[in-house]
Amino acid sequence: MTHKHKEVRHTGESVTAAPKSPAESRRPKLELVIKADSAGSLEALVKSISEMTLPEVDISLIHSSVGDVNKSDVLMAETGSRLIIGFQVDPLPGIESLLREHRVEVRLFNMIYSITANLGATAETLGPPVLDEQVIGSAKVIALFKSSRRGIIIGCEVLGGHLAVGQRFRIVSAMGPVYSGHIESMHIEEKTVQKATPGQRVGIKIKGFSEAKTGDLVESFRPLRRVPVWVPVGEVIRR
Repeated sequence: MTHKHKEVRHTGESVTAAPKSPAESRRPKLELVIKADSAGSLEALVKSISEMTLPEVDISLIHSSVGDVNKSDVLMAETGSRLIIGFQVDPLPGIESLLREHRVEVRLFNMIYSITANLGATAETLGPPVLDEQVIGSAKVIALFKSSRRGIIIGCEVLGGHLAVGQRFRIVSAMGPVYSGHIESMHIEEKTVQKATPGQRVGIKIKGFSEAKTGDLVESFRPLRRVPVWVPVGEVIRR
């Protein structure tokens, strides 16, 4: 589509209005070029982005204007986060090769609320990494039993969450983690069990390790997939 109306520019407009402390100035930034089909749409889009609350990432507009995405927009975006957001606009012919050359990503939308949700998800990948695991259960080692020449059975009292066969677990001493593996089997007295909950006492057999001590902590945990940091793809994406 072609837009013949007069171009309206807003260059260097910061979305975060409050003065920044030295710590805040070191926070990750998502620096955008914004394009819209009309001055009214542009104003509404800028307002919506400015009202976004992102505790760990700053969003700023390095350039915004009315009209289709052109070469100047691509070169401007390259000075920031290499991201152009377009609302009801199109890229001009021949822009695709320029996007690949300068590694600039263009995202085109037809609804403003979709833009803010999309930017929020992108900004989250730029902030401090979240925990890369989830602790599922914890227990305390209360007894030790010899299992083989190079193995033991640890007697544990479950303190919280649960322990289950197949889960990853570790033994944590006063100096830190000393063992990590999978729960292969558990017993309550002579009975084989698949799961143990708070208050229950279970035995866990460990092969090839015999350095656990009474009082050590046992934690079962689940690794979490890290959200990869966003990297511009150098093409047009229609949302």
